[in-house]
Amino acid sequence: MDSVVHFEIPCDNRARVARFYENAFGWQIQMLGKEMYNYVLATTTETDEKGPKRPGAINGGFYAKKPEMPMQYPSVVIAVDDITASKKKISDAGGKMLGEPMEIPGVGPYVSFIDSEGNRLSMLQPLQRDT
Repeated sequence: MDSVVHFEIPCDNRARVARFYENAFGWQIQMLGKEMYNYVLATTTETDEKGPKRPGAINGGFYAKKPEMPMQYPSVVIAVDDITASKKKISDAGGKMLGEPMEIPGVGPYVSFIDSEGNRLSMLQPLQRDT
């Protein structure tokens, strides 16, 4: 089965989007140069030469929005430890919450938000599972 291994999100301002995700989620951001189309790489989980160390975890990046490119939308849900604290971090970093968290039975609280670039994303506080 194919699995998600990366995400991409369009942006208008790479410095602003870097600040937002560093401040809201503590991600490590690397600004790549022209040879990499000014891509902004986002490390969201500890990695080694093989990629993310934690099974199921992904990293991603941001690319410049281009008027000629259709359907420039992200598709990602971000797992957080404390959805209430994360709502405050998002607001403090310049984002906007889209309503209040709703409980997804057997999964955990979920809420959508708009980031500093006007992208709609979501976050989830996963329930602790017995292993």
